[in-house]
Amino acid sequence: MALYVYKFGGTSVGSVERIKMVAEKVKKAHDLGDHIVVVVSAMSGETNRLVAMAKEMQPQPNGRELDALLSTGEQVTVALLSMALAELGCPSRSYTGGQVKILTDNAYTKARILNIENHNIMADLNAGTVVVVAGFQGVDEDNNITTLGRGGSDTTAVALAAALKADECHIYTDVDGVYTTDPRVEPKARRLDRITFEEMLEMASLGSKVLQIRSVEFAGKYNVALRVLSSFTEGCGTLITYEESSVESALISGIAFNRDEAKLTISGVPDLPGVAYKILGPIADANIEVDMIIQNIADDDTTDFTFTVHRNDYARAKASLEKTCAELNAKKVTGDEGIVKVSIVGVGMRSHAGIASTMFKTLATEGINIKMISTSEIKISVVVEEKYMELAVRALHAAFKLDQDNAA
Repeated sequence: MALYVYKFGGTSVGSVERIKMVAEKVKKAHDLGDHIVVVVSAMSGETNRLVAMAKEMQPQPNGRELDALLSTGEQVTVALLSMALAELGCPSRSYTGGQVKILTDNAYTKARILNIENHNIMADLNAGTVVVVAGFQGVDEDNNITTLGRGGSDTTAVALAAALKADECHIYTDVDGVYTTDPRVEPKARRLDRITFEEMLEMASLGSKVLQIRSVEFAGKYNVALRVLSSFTEGCGTLITYEESSVESALISGIAFNRDEAKLTISGVPDLPGVAYKILGPIADANIEVDMIIQNIADDDTTDFTFTVHRNDYARAKASLEKTCAELNAKKVTGDEGIVKVSIVGVGMRSHAGIASTMFKTLATEGINIKMISTSEIKISVVVEEKYMELAVRALHAAFKLDQDNAA
């Protein structure tokens, strides 16, 4: 008897009819004798609707109250799915994150899971009951409702799979797997049969919306077998696994891009020990994540310090940086919200030279200027003007022949 965790995203449960379709899929698996835990998101569009209402009440909503509001979307879905299963004669029970209990820290709107109690779930499974859990949410030590950030239901599913020692975790979504890039940008994008945890982690961190980055971290850390599948079409999807020899021939596995970037520069900073901390310390204290960083030293013993943040954090980061600018007696602060990050990812980079030169030559041929560069063992990221994003993705996809199997 196997134990599976199924996760269904917002589009998969976007209407009563689709919830009934999910119930039928779950019942089929349950009828085979398997233990099934289902994690669901809010119905598509519901979280956005709740956020909009919150902002009508308070332009910058209180984090605790916002989480209490946003968590209701998943509570609707778990109840409806459990009802649909009962109507099919399939025993089921719904749980909120707090009822499980999924314990998190108290970082509202982007909490991290600390522990999961699995006693009640295992008791239900052993009794032959399908367990339906609200994704995206948990509670802190004071029983305040918390949420895990956008895409957090993926993290809930993988964390549950780890806690329950599930055989597999299936992420059902509106796409039938992980593609070499977004097919809406490049129609020639190809579905990958498998991708390594390391590559998927990079893809998720660089803007790929298929999986939330923390869900991939969990899967890799606890060796959870993870598969991305379509809710609407049959297929084997994409298996996310550890690196195998069969993927070594693939130079580049995919191209990720992120439209949510903004760039900030503080110019004329005195080039002294500790200056980087003085710049980024207040940014970190404001719970703002910094992505790419570049520092340029000038001949007059000053430095220009440039970094990128999420666009949602741009205004707060700029305000913090302007205060730091005055404290350091620097020249000025400038910013740019009209940028994107485009990245190539592949474990094959470790053993092949010339990847960077091919990327830079391709972009130069298209007349695309590179503003920032960041590299790791298996990825190269560049920041370019937003208007060139789709052109850059398509050109790189062609240059690395990603529309072909075993691209080289």
